[in-house]
Amino acid sequence: RYNRLRHTHLRRYPTMTLPFSLNPLEPSSDKKLLRRQLQAERQSLVDRHQRAMHLQEVLRVWLTGRKDMAVGAYWPIKGEFDPLPALFRWQEAGLEEDAQGAQKHRRIGLPVVNKIDKTLTFYSWYPGCPMEEDAYGIPKPKDTDRFAPQLLLVPCVGFGPGGLRLGYGGGFYDRTLATLEPRPYTVGVGYAHGFIPWLEGEPHDVPLDAVLTEDGVVWQKAD
Repeated sequence: RYNRLRHTHLRRYPTMTLPFSLNPLEPSSDKKLLRRQLQAERQSLVDRHQRAMHLQEVLRVWLTGRKDMAVGAYWPIKGEFDPLPALFRWQEAGLEEDAQGAQKHRRIGLPVVNKIDKTLTFYSWYPGCPMEEDAYGIPKPKDTDRFAPQLLLVPCVGFGPGGLRLGYGGGFYDRTLATLEPRPYTVGVGYAHGFIPWLEGEPHDVPLDAVLTEDGVVWQKAD
C-alpha cells in the first residue's frame, strides 16, 4: 500500500556551500565526524522547507495505515524534520472519527530525559500545552500525563541499510527501547541525504522497524 510513496520521481535538491569539504558520495568513516558532516549538510539545505513538506505528506499518508493510538515524537532541533504538524492532523482525524462513534482517542507524547539512567520517558503533548526546558535546553511538556507510546518516531542524523540509525551518539533511544515493554514500533524520520549505504551497527544498536524520508518509505521490516 506504500508503493505510491516510493521514489515516484527523482527530485534534485540544491545545497548551500559548506564551510568545509563534504562529498555526499564519500562521507567520513569516522562516526563522530560523520555526525558533524551530516548535521552541517542538513542545516545548509536551502530547500529544507520543501523537503519537510514532502515528508509531512509521506508521514500523514503512512499513518493512515496504522492502528496505533499513542505516538511518541520529539521536539525538533538542529534542523531536524518537525513531525508535530502531521501528528496534530492525525490526532484531529481521530477526533473526527470519535465524533462518529469510532472511539479513537489518539495521543501524542514528547520525551523527557532521565538524568540518572539516561533513558527517555514520554509525556502527553498538545498544541499550546505548557512547556519548559529540560537539562539540555530542549522544550518538554510541563505537568502533563505520562504515557507509553505504541509507535515511536525517532529522528535520524543518518541511516543505513536494514533500519540502522545514526543518531547523536548519546544512546538515549537504544537504552529506552531496551527498557520498554512491550517495545513500540519504531519509525526513523529524516532527509534522504542522510543515507549511508556502508553504515554498520554497533552491538548495542536497535534497528528501526521502518524509515521514512521525503522520498517515501525507504525501509520497512517484513511482518
